[in-house]
Amino acid sequence: MTMAKQENVSQETAWHALEMEQVLNDLKVHDEGLTTVEAEKRLEHYGPNELQEASRPGFLVMLWDQLNNFVVILLIVASVISALLGDYVEAIAIMSIVVLNAVLGIVQEQRAEQALAALKKLAAPEAQVVRDGSRKSVPAYNLVPGDIVFLEAGNFIPADLRLLEAVNLRVEEASLTGESLPVQKNAATVLDKNVPLGDRKNTAFMGTVVSYGRGRGVVTSTGMNTQLGLIATMLQSVETEETPLQRRLDQLGKSLSIGSLILVFVVFIVALFNYTEVSGFFSDPAAYFKTFAEQITEVFIIAISLAIAAVPEGLPAVVTISLALGMREMIQRHALIRKLSSVETLGSATIICSDKTGTLTQNEMTVTRIWADGQFVSVSGTGYTPKGDFQVNGKPVEVKQYPAILSTLWLGVLNNDAEIESTGETDSQQTYRIVGDPTEGALLIAAAKAGAIHVDIDEAYPRENEVPFDSERKRMITIHDVTNPNPEDPSPFYDKKHKDWDVIAMKGAPDIVLTLCSKYQGMDDKPREMTEEMRKSILAANDVMTKEALRVLGFAYRADKNIPDNIEEVKTEDLEKDLVFVGLMGMIDPPRTEVKPALERARHAGIRTVMITGDYPNTAKAIAESIGLLRPGKGVMTGAELDTIDDNKLKVVIEDTDVFARVSPEHKMRIVDALQANDEVVAMTGDGVNDAPAIKRADIGVAMGITGTDVAKGTADMVLTDDNYASIVSAVEQGRIIYSNIRKFVFFLLSSNVAEIMIIFLATLAGLPAPLTAIQLLWLNLITDGAPALALAMEKGDPDIMDQKPRAKAEPIINRSMGVGIFVQTFAQTGAVLTAFVMGLVWHLEAGASIPDGANLLSFVLNHDWRGVDVQTAETMAFVTLSMAELFRAYTVRSERASIFKIGLFSNKYMQYAVGISITLLLLVCALPFLQPIFNTHFLSGREWGLVVGLALMPAIAEEITKFFIRRNNH
Repeated sequence: MTMAKQENVSQETAWHALEMEQVLNDLKVHDEGLTTVEAEKRLEHYGPNELQEASRPGFLVMLWDQLNNFVVILLIVASVISALLGDYVEAIAIMSIVVLNAVLGIVQEQRAEQALAALKKLAAPEAQVVRDGSRKSVPAYNLVPGDIVFLEAGNFIPADLRLLEAVNLRVEEASLTGESLPVQKNAATVLDKNVPLGDRKNTAFMGTVVSYGRGRGVVTSTGMNTQLGLIATMLQSVETEETPLQRRLDQLGKSLSIGSLILVFVVFIVALFNYTEVSGFFSDPAAYFKTFAEQITEVFIIAISLAIAAVPEGLPAVVTISLALGMREMIQRHALIRKLSSVETLGSATIICSDKTGTLTQNEMTVTRIWADGQFVSVSGTGYTPKGDFQVNGKPVEVKQYPAILSTLWLGVLNNDAEIESTGETDSQQTYRIVGDPTEGALLIAAAKAGAIHVDIDEAYPRENEVPFDSERKRMITIHDVTNPNPEDPSPFYDKKHKDWDVIAMKGAPDIVLTLCSKYQGMDDKPREMTEEMRKSILAANDVMTKEALRVLGFAYRADKNIPDNIEEVKTEDLEKDLVFVGLMGMIDPPRTEVKPALERARHAGIRTVMITGDYPNTAKAIAESIGLLRPGKGVMTGAELDTIDDNKLKVVIEDTDVFARVSPEHKMRIVDALQANDEVVAMTGDGVNDAPAIKRADIGVAMGITGTDVAKGTADMVLTDDNYASIVSAVEQGRIIYSNIRKFVFFLLSSNVAEIMIIFLATLAGLPAPLTAIQLLWLNLITDGAPALALAMEKGDPDIMDQKPRAKAEPIINRSMGVGIFVQTFAQTGAVLTAFVMGLVWHLEAGASIPDGANLLSFVLNHDWRGVDVQTAETMAFVTLSMAELFRAYTVRSERASIFKIGLFSNKYMQYAVGISITLLLLVCALPFLQPIFNTHFLSGREWGLVVGLALMPAIAEEITKFFIRRNNH
């Protein structure tokens, strides 16, 4: 069945805005459900209830995408040329790099496209429906619009439903809407047509979970026409863009390779003029090639060697290794990288769009304040660990000195359906989880901090009956038998006189609970007549906590010895009269303690954080203010307000908006698009299905590893294993370090390569022999340059890395400062090597007594006919000078700004290994007799070593002087 055939009528109908009877009429179904025959017809018409994937590219298409890159193509050409020249080692090395990069790229693409497969796992495999007038189980795959589905706690919602019945039905929609608490459903309500997803109380959505109660609903949408399906469609329509690193490397490769190849071509032509009679080519080409075949071949080999040196074939490998090492470091910082290049992208981020629940907060409701009889008591501790203090005015107190506070906690345990479960130990500490509603779990944890164990209280005061929570009544009643009152428990019963009585316990909205109370509990645990002054005090306390974005519940009770066992014999209003108001408890999903300093660190680094949440504006604002995310004078915008402005207006408004609340998936996409339109590099974090399209749209997507859905993880570039915003900032730091390291070895490799080209070019232009042979150039390119470049990838980063502002999105790798550095280094290295080479030529001529007395040495060397002359000494001196110059200056490029003495000469042990190994191999090449003919070297004399070492230090000194001026200009 094609996607086009799934033309559900539900796509155009706002079912939440219709009465239940109207919904059933429009779907042509009644209470007895569809017949099997009708269900089969609808299945044929609408198609199966499944999420369909866009067709995936084949292997050859993915392979071409990996190879269709300018630098990669040049590497392949260089490999072929190397093979034709007989250098199979070089050819194999280059092709190995190409193949490795292509394979890694294909694997990463395949893993990224598993997001839709993860979406499918969210769909329920079976559904309980009414067919032919009876209840039966059918595969969710076969559900059709009009099917009536039964819902129970723990069920996945198998399709989008318009509810027909909701008995205390609460649905966990955090993965779809971002709402941190289960949503109370109400089948009878009829809503406005334009109400947001998160507020559709009479609707249930595919892929969400029933957390409490039961219900019944009629299927309105299936497959790709559900809200989950719309998200899947958006995922397919989002195009994946290149990361900044990929764009910069491609730009670098093209610029460097084209420029270098032009220069190489010029070298080749100039060399032909120097070593052959080019005029013969135009008069008699055949005779020309026959006469100068040896010279032409030699010049061609030098040119090709320079071409291979010009193409940075080691760069992709070093970049890949650097990113892989960075990924290992990221894992230690609780960040798992799915795409290697994403490490750098995060380091260039200017905006972090962060979800609230679980990322900035702990995703664990926690009671933070309790009020009774005019007294506020704060509760410390966070999460589901029952450890914390009770404080008054910031000072710890013994909670037993406040009996009414204990009674409030006691009622929170009685009127509760949640349980605390031990989940083992982490770092030698017991860990727990909540089974049931998070709000009720928070009440149990608060009581446990006071030593009140819910199991013991439940045994002493077993529940006999209840009137479940109702969203309209906004309260819940439980009735308990006073079986074993104990002076040590937190109840208001200090002796056995109330044994076998009943206790009516109530919790609910404070204003509602208060209207049902004729008494209030004094701090001494004795009931007193309710006064108007006390009513105002209770409401004022509620207002204080509400303004702090706390969710507030009121607690009341009544002891009664005449309640019938059969609750149906008692009117609810009789249970709810003459209650004793005991206290209030305020709770919140608290911010992570490490988030505030992490936000400040990010802000100091020039990174702005924007909160995007499905939660309510007041709650989002309070959290944002408490952690310092909401900047002074900046605003909060809701999804409804977002709908009233166009994209151009959003681009302006978004600069002054730090919090977006009650947003939908489409809103998140618009926010990311607006930020990117303002030239921001956007990192989008999230954990739910609703976050996936924006995660994919952003420059880098960050998913939560603990609470995140498979969809978000599969779409993201990076997964946080601890769901912690602070880990994002650590990842930003590591990303900056890695990019800085990449810049260091790019600078190191390019300045070396350009210097090699200029050395050959100027020598050829001057009519001198080639200072470096082809094999020497390849050696320099693979060994002398490669090993230190790898060591640079191991740098720990400059100490001020997070004091720098993010790079401009369009800034190339070779920016102005690096361009100056390359010029200085090219000049220094070229000058040092040509000086050594010319001195070698002079000593060569002196050894043969070829220089007349009083002759100008430089002029004589330049005018001498060097054709056919073996200049082994001069070539060895040039080769050793350039090799040692590159090794010495490898120490100075370890920081782009700081002096080598500030960062420590020997602080990178890998650099010691790289330089030590390279110098050892260099000495072997010069000293071993069987290698000397291959590299055209000999072991230098003491005089030659003295000159070579002195000249080799010049580029390193020049680099330190350059950094000195960079530091002075920055200040």
